[in-house]
Amino acid sequence: MGLDLAITPDVIAAAHRSFNDNRGNLIARDAVTSSGIDAAARNPQAAALATTTFDVQLQQGDVTNQKHSGRCWMFASLNTMRFRIMKKLGLKTFELSQAYPLFWDKYERCNWFFENIIASADETLDGREIAYLLADPMCDGGQWDMFRSLVKKYGVVPKEAMPESFHSSNTHPMNQRLTRYLRGGAKRLRDAHADGADIEALRAIKAELMEGVYRFLAICLGEPPASFDVRIRDDKGELKASGTYTPQEFFAEFVDMDLDAYISVINAPTADKPYLHAYTVKYLGNVVEDGGVRYVNLPIESLKRAAVAQLKDGLPVWFGSDVGQCFLRSDGVLDPAVLDIDTLFDLPIEGCLDKAARLDYSESLMTHAMTLQGVNLDADGNPTRWRIENSWGDDRGKKGYDIASDEWFSQYVYQIVVDRKYLTDEELAAYDSEPIELAPWDPMGSLAC
Repeated sequence: MGLDLAITPDVIAAAHRSFNDNRGNLIARDAVTSSGIDAAARNPQAAALATTTFDVQLQQGDVTNQKHSGRCWMFASLNTMRFRIMKKLGLKTFELSQAYPLFWDKYERCNWFFENIIASADETLDGREIAYLLADPMCDGGQWDMFRSLVKKYGVVPKEAMPESFHSSNTHPMNQRLTRYLRGGAKRLRDAHADGADIEALRAIKAELMEGVYRFLAICLGEPPASFDVRIRDDKGELKASGTYTPQEFFAEFVDMDLDAYISVINAPTADKPYLHAYTVKYLGNVVEDGGVRYVNLPIESLKRAAVAQLKDGLPVWFGSDVGQCFLRSDGVLDPAVLDIDTLFDLPIEGCLDKAARLDYSESLMTHAMTLQGVNLDADGNPTRWRIENSWGDDRGKKGYDIASDEWFSQYVYQIVVDRKYLTDEELAAYDSEPIELAPWDPMGSLAC
């Protein structure tokens, strides 16, 4: 074996001398070992630019808190919907139940999982697709199209109609046990198929398994209400709404949102995903009869244009991003300039990959969903800063809100949801075209949690 393949004492001695001969290395070492990378790399001047007053600024209710769960996509979606209720009824704050869609998502996702297991029963157990299906079938994460499917089928309810339970706010133990049950069900279905069971027999097994799923979820979360009484008063004590509603009736009357008008727009500047094409992701979804997800891939400037237009019309914007990147959590600031990592280490760390390469080389993908509630514009009408409503409670960031620079939006926002009317005819035609199916493990199939 050649010495050039191994780390020798001479190599270590040279690295030691090089490190200690540089005064900047010693200062960086002392700072990082004492306070950590982010604190040592924090750029106070960039952090100070994060204003809390915006040219376009929507007023939302009290900040919500997803606690120890991966329900950000639900919280972000419900935050866009409660905004409509508050506006309609003149309320300062209001909250929709997040436990309610959690129950139905788990229930529907189990059915989706078993159907995919049946459909792939001829695949070998050691194949990549089966490994993908079995890897994490009961995670909390999701996307807008999946939430839209839930609301179209099940509606929404006020928080008091189905309040939080221990396991809606702390989902890991519940998910862990349910995942084991699903894997056991997958084995049962695959074994039955191998023994010659026909599709009717497999679906009979699935029906029995799904009965168990309902029992499990009802024990952990409680049963979702089929109807409920409503009494909503504003801050002056005036009764704004009363009566008995089903979840679908409540959504229709108080949210009053054309769900099918709101579509997903992504920005994936990779060579394998040309702009102005529609995409879907194999195996990604929850409600079987509503199908999977659909996106149109557009340049980032198109996402900004549509988001600004919807905000100017007085409605928040659901979006998905890689929230862990360039984020000063204590300050509530998202900006590539706030952490000067490359100067601290004198290495191309943040700067070694562009957005496309970060996707291609597994460095970045959508991890979290939030809502845009405001934007600052320059003299030419271009965005400079974005106001973001998070769902981590009001003790984080700027009383529950975060501020993102426009450069951070460019680099780390991957998806927005906007009304179709904010897209051009060319963009809409692309969205409505036959979608290209992406592999289940494609980064655009990541789930916000």
